[in-house]
Amino acid sequence: MDTSVADPLVGQVLDGRYRIESRVARGGMATVYVARDVRLDRIVAIKVMHAGLASDDDFVARFIGEAKAAAALSHPNVVAVYDQRTDGEHVFLVMEYVPGRTLRDLLTERGRLGPRAALEIMQPVLAALGAAHRGGLVHRDVKPENVLLTEDGQAKVADFGLARAESASKMTKTGLIIGTVGYLAPEQVLAGSADVRSDVYASGVMLYELLTGELPHRADTALAVAYKHVNEAVPPPSAAVPGLTPAIDALVTRATAHDPAARPQDANRLLGEVAEVFGGLPRDFDERVEEASRNQTAVLETPAPPPGPYAPQYGPPGGGRTAVLDPSGTAPVEPPPRGRADRAIGAITGKYVLIAIGAIAAVILGWAVWYQTSGQYEHVPERIVGMKVADAKAKLEGAGMTVRVGPKQFSDRVRKDQVVKSDPPAGARIAKGDTVTLTPSKGRMPREVPDVTGKSVEDATGDLRGKGFTVGRTSREPSQTVGKGDVIRTDPKGGAEQSPDVPVDLVVSTGMSMPGLVGTNGDEAANKLRAMGLDVKVDKEDPGDRQPNTVLRQDPAQGTGVSRGDSVHLVVTDRKCAFNAGPVHIGCDDGDRGQNASVPVPNTVGQNVKDARQALRSSGFKVKETGWGGDTVRFQNPGGGEAPRGSTVTIVRGP
Repeated sequence: MDTSVADPLVGQVLDGRYRIESRVARGGMATVYVARDVRLDRIVAIKVMHAGLASDDDFVARFIGEAKAAAALSHPNVVAVYDQRTDGEHVFLVMEYVPGRTLRDLLTERGRLGPRAALEIMQPVLAALGAAHRGGLVHRDVKPENVLLTEDGQAKVADFGLARAESASKMTKTGLIIGTVGYLAPEQVLAGSADVRSDVYASGVMLYELLTGELPHRADTALAVAYKHVNEAVPPPSAAVPGLTPAIDALVTRATAHDPAARPQDANRLLGEVAEVFGGLPRDFDERVEEASRNQTAVLETPAPPPGPYAPQYGPPGGGRTAVLDPSGTAPVEPPPRGRADRAIGAITGKYVLIAIGAIAAVILGWAVWYQTSGQYEHVPERIVGMKVADAKAKLEGAGMTVRVGPKQFSDRVRKDQVVKSDPPAGARIAKGDTVTLTPSKGRMPREVPDVTGKSVEDATGDLRGKGFTVGRTSREPSQTVGKGDVIRTDPKGGAEQSPDVPVDLVVSTGMSMPGLVGTNGDEAANKLRAMGLDVKVDKEDPGDRQPNTVLRQDPAQGTGVSRGDSVHLVVTDRKCAFNAGPVHIGCDDGDRGQNASVPVPNTVGQNVKDARQALRSSGFKVKETGWGGDTVRFQNPGGGEAPRGSTVTIVRGP
């Protein structure tokens, strides 16, 4: 039967990009579809959260966080997560489409796998889990249904992080144990906590199931199965399948130890043990085990159960069941027949139990009818979530309810100052006059502000918008280290967390401030500008009555913003002699500024190595470079002061 015919999502295009083509499966928390990515023209799998979970803002926040962690997990045996999106009420994951079937399908078809086949398929599964464990990610729901087998024989593990999001949501609200109960580690049952060793336990249970065709703990209820995980050890698989080696038994026993410290400490450790046991098995070992199993068991028919209310549950009334017995011929032990008095007591007891159950059901039914029809109750109005808090409050008070506004919380699905949720929720029945608590939104969940220091305003704005932020106020100030037009800092600073609903302010550099140099020594002025990373051009001019080697003019003027690499122009009096108008000689400056005279050493620490090299050479120094790579000057010797022109300055470069 085509399950997609009546599905309203089939044929729709989500987020303007993913066209839903057919439904593949429906699970406890999501429905999986095959879709086409119309932008990249490829087939993908879309996992759409059920409406009940998608409306839970806490769940969605956890789900998005886990989806990001899963998307960062790149491994050939992991089903890749491409994207996470929200389209209206639909919260969904975009994943790699893996044509084929699940390990559960294979196990259902074969009943059980041979030991070599089981250990072989466990290795890529454990490799995928090991990659997750190295990244600090715990799967929490390892089972055959989450192992996909491709058409070319590869195994891929799916649903990383999803079980955690669901578990966190439901544990908070109901105290339920979430996960497939047959694979839960004892610590998950007792404390609701899980780490990488819980995945190891589930992997050991899955290996047992692959080897035997059955789970190690079975009971009539999930609670009883969970009780067995806490109180009973997983039996060795050889008890169910004769011929398995002690090494295989030990592998399962270690992985499923009750004490997490006694298990292999992550999936990578278990993978090493599995590979070692697999390598020690002969190639025909599966055939040997199958032969041993056939020779040591016989299938016999057992008699039909005796009549009466105390008959053991062998099977359908009047029919036999098939039991696997030891060929020694030992007959099954049947309970002794019950006497007439016993049967009478049983019938009377059963009669009164039925009467009691009927009375309780009548009371419950009567209460339910009264509850639904009593005029003392009202429904919390629908569509409260997403309304402005003031509007929602007026609507509820108009319906006769008392309203309380609780603390704000962040939400990626509801705008700031709108209602995230109500308690009780919309649609719930409450007594007239009871209180409904509204939780307003503080805006979207905080995320890390990108570091855009040193980038142009255009590039910084693009980076911020790419992370969901908007740019707020832009102020400007001079900087000796950041070029003109580039970002000096942000508020909040890069790396801090802030809601994208709050704008990020920029402080932009107007460049370095041009110093006032007129009247100063020409050589010192030029060296100072070169140390700032500027390209200095010096022209000489007849000094007239001015002191030799003195700055007459500068361009740009004092206080102008400049950046590294900008050209500046100095006009300096000639070093030859300068005289007054009269016969008095003012003096010459060509004897104290010779080739070996001391000149200021530009301080280039923190500058780009290329700029530093240019500044030092322009000042008349030789440059020696050392260090451990990188393009920034981390140390300089001498680091300032004066040194003879032509001497060597050592710079140490680093990242």
